[in-house]
Amino acid sequence: MRQRKRFDSINVVPFIDIMLVLLVIVLTTASFIQTGVIKLDLPESSAKVIKEKPPKELKISIKKSGEIFFDKTKVDKKDVEKMLLEHDKKTPISLYCDKEAQFDKFVFLLDILKKNSYENLGIITKK
Repeated sequence: MRQRKRFDSINVVPFIDIMLVLLVIVLTTASFIQTGVIKLDLPESSAKVIKEKPPKELKISIKKSGEIFFDKTKVDKKDVEKMLLEHDKKTPISLYCDKEAQFDKFVFLLDILKKNSYENLGIITKK
């Protein structure tokens, strides 16, 4: 009759291998997260602090009735392009349109924006 060998110890080498692989993955991932963060101790200056003003956003709204507003100013359909050209092409433009407004009013506005090469556009919706 064969005697069973006693199980007194566990081979931990595979466990250590797995832990080292996981450690390498964590450290590699952590280095990608920290990319671009360089800690510096900058020198002081006696010059004035210059605060950059963020570019003013233009809000264009189309009401259910078809009226067009630039910020809070009502604009006639014939004056929309003239009023738009008063703003820089880099100005962020947010488009607000009532869901029950006629779609052709929205397309009219988009045509003017595209014709004049305005590309910094955002269409505002609610969740």
